[in-house]
Amino acid sequence: MKKVLIVDDDAELRSTLSEILKGAGYHIDEASSGKEAIERMASKDFDIALLDLMMPKMNGIETLTELKKITPKTKVIMITAFATVENAVDAIKKGASDYISKPFRIEELLTTIRRVIEEGRFEEGITKLDLDYTLSSLANPIRRNILRLLQSRKSMRFMKIVRELDIDDHTKVVFHLKVLKESGIIEQDKDKSYSLTEEGERILSGLKILENYLSA
Repeated sequence: MKKVLIVDDDAELRSTLSEILKGAGYHIDEASSGKEAIERMASKDFDIALLDLMMPKMNGIETLTELKKITPKTKVIMITAFATVENAVDAIKKGASDYISKPFRIEELLTTIRRVIEEGRFEEGITKLDLDYTLSSLANPIRRNILRLLQSRKSMRFMKIVRELDIDDHTKVVFHLKVLKESGIIEQDKDKSYSLTEEGERILSGLKILENYLSA
């Protein structure tokens, strides 16, 4: 269950957001100020922080800067009024992943959170592997098709992969499997069946995000 910290001085808004996100399956904690948010972050791990831009004493930008020092992996989504969109863009330059403008729709909020979580998974997968080699491994369409096959079938032996790809030259398939295996994206068990590694699952999720972006 992903953990979300709601940071806003408006108690009614915090309560509303908390109810919505709990209903969507997230674990929720709240903070009424930047200072309280920093204290929460210092003692707990959060996947996402929903951070109001305009707060008294310690504003959203100042809070963002401190939160990123404590937990740089936590993704921050700024909450801003229409009049402060430029400030929200500035916040993104300083480490925020995205922003939503008040008033916002529930589905917009949930979609933004899901997207930021997916982006985080992609980044995590990329950082664990050599970026240049990983992207090179994914450049060939045959290799991408192999990954999609393994994701849908979970595990496949060599000849089954060859038949599904409908490639006459078996040595080509051997070569592509070797590249993917050496990149850490797939693995082979004692029964000689191929499957995606955990890193491979994350990389393929990131690839889908990239493909959706390019096709939009």
